[in-house]
Amino acid sequence: MQETYRALRGTRDILPAEAERWQFVEHTARTLFARYGFREIRTPILESTGLFARSVGAATDIVRKEMYAFSVGTESIALRPEATASVARAVVEHALFREIAVGYPERYYYIGPMFRHERPQKGRQRQFHQIGGEVLGAAEPVVDAETIQMVEALLDALGVERRELLLNSVGDGACRPRFRDELRSWLAAHLDRLCADCRRRYEENPLRVFDCKEPADRELLQRAPRLTELLCTACDEHFTQVRRGLEALGVRHRVEPHLVRGLDYYQRTVFEVVAEGLGAQNALLGGGRYDGLVQELGGPELPGFGFSIGLERLVLLLDPRRVPSGGVDAALIAVGAEAWLAAQALAGRLRGAGVSCVAPTVERPLAAQLRRADRLRARHAVFVGETELAERSFTVKDLRTGAQERVEESALASRLRRGGSDEH
Repeated sequence: MQETYRALRGTRDILPAEAERWQFVEHTARTLFARYGFREIRTPILESTGLFARSVGAATDIVRKEMYAFSVGTESIALRPEATASVARAVVEHALFREIAVGYPERYYYIGPMFRHERPQKGRQRQFHQIGGEVLGAAEPVVDAETIQMVEALLDALGVERRELLLNSVGDGACRPRFRDELRSWLAAHLDRLCADCRRRYEENPLRVFDCKEPADRELLQRAPRLTELLCTACDEHFTQVRRGLEALGVRHRVEPHLVRGLDYYQRTVFEVVAEGLGAQNALLGGGRYDGLVQELGGPELPGFGFSIGLERLVLLLDPRRVPSGGVDAALIAVGAEAWLAAQALAGRLRGAGVSCVAPTVERPLAAQLRRADRLRARHAVFVGETELAERSFTVKDLRTGAQERVEESALASRLRRGGSDEH
């Protein structure tokens, strides 16, 4: 018996009907990001393992437990678990920082697959996809607020309604060490109640305990010290200005004092959007400021702010009524033994004129052709028979309303495009 194969655990096929939803999200994002001056950047899926150990943090769960890393010859290679480090690496490698002018930061966005070896669950796979954006070259709080507002505008455009924006500041090198010491002292008195991962985080980087997903630990940590109460003057002022900026832009938010995000490069502003309908792991997107990352990777001192959105999770939240229907402009219905050849020729002419259409490749019964047109969600049926070919005039049926009309071939392409324009 011939062996059959299935997609690997934690990966999945995105079939055509679902792909239409992904395309809708991606098109909406590209259109909106362009309005804010973002340009697309595409980085490799394969990167040096050291890139992520250095940027994301060697003690993070991503690098310790989730990253797909392997050796080829003398190289240590990783499938990228996130894209911000890759974008920062590209900025340094290609000296893109030279394009930055005072007051005019560079803005990039990306769309693509990431990889983490974790337990698959609703909206989270081992190969997953993200839409993200990075703003490089501006440390001002207005950048934080404007970028968050853009993310909120995207969610509005996609109809994601039941959501909440969470905001916090994780300080910087001036105030975070003091908080880390206070948090470690507090944790020391509760170590026996924490999970094994949190006890390890206590030793390596105590701020990571706030990433814990164990319900009992999360409840206990609600009583832990709050970094917002220990911010230095500069970080406190920055956070205040970010909040004022969001209020000026009409963006509602809630300060979540134990929000830290899971990557070591963040400082000052961090944020998440949580949404109903995703289960216990309800984070839809997140991001924050990473002013030291580019310098850490060998570049100049260059402030940065970014975000990433989980595409699988975002697609789950779409209202199907907001997604434009797919399908072709027309299905050509060949009437007669030899008409399918003429239908193929007509299809070629229509496609050259910008019409999406299908035609049978062999003679098929009329009923079978109409069933196929319905399955393909064609908007029109164009009947191709001896009379139509002789008169160069075709019967066009609107498959939504049932209305029929006779259309000269010279006007056929514009009629089919015009008739389908309300669906795009």
